Amino acid sequence: MVTEATVDSASFGLVGSQRGWGNAAPGRLVNLLIAEGVANPVVLDEIEKAGSVTSIKGQTYSLTDAMLPLLEPISARNWSCPYFEVGFDMSWISWILASNDWPSLPAPLLSRCPPIRLERPTIRDLKAFASREGLRRGLSDLSIEAICTALERSGGGGIGCQTCGR
Repeated sequence: MVTEATVDSASFGLVGSQRGWGNAAPGRLVNLLIAEGVANPVVLDEIEKAGSVTSIKGQTYSLTDAMLPLLEPISARNWSCPYFEVGFDMSWISWILASNDWPSLPAPLLSRCPPIRLERPTIRDLKAFASREGLRRGLSDLSIEAICTALERSGGGGIGCQTCGR
C-alpha cells in the first residue's frame, strides 16, 4: 500500500481532527488502514513539501509535528486517533520520506530519519535495468536493444553518465 501524506498541508489531513470540530474527520492514515484492511502500509511522502497552517488564535498545526509521534516506536505503538478516540498500533507503518532538500528539514525529523543519499542513475544503470526488466517481461532482444539505443541517444534526459561524462 502506498499513499502520499503531503496532499494536505497540515497535521489534520494525516492524523485527523477531534470530534466537535465542524470539519472533524479521521486522518488519511486511519482511513488507509481501514480501507485496505492492513496494519503495515507503506507511506511515501515528499517531506520537504510538508506544510503547516496557523489558526486565527495563532496555533500552528504542521504535518511534520504530527508525524514525529508516528515515527517513534513507543509512541507509535500507543497512538490514539483524535477522531475515533481509539488506540491504534501505528508502529507497523513503513515510512519512506523522500526529499530534494533534506538539509532544510527540521532537526527532530532528521534525528528520527537519518538521510540516505542516492546517486542519480547513469545511462549504464538504466540500460542494465532495461535489459533485466525486458528479459523478465519476455521482450525480444530487438526490443531491448531498441530501448537501450533510445537511452543512449537521449543523452540521459539530464541524467549524467559517469562513464563517458555525457
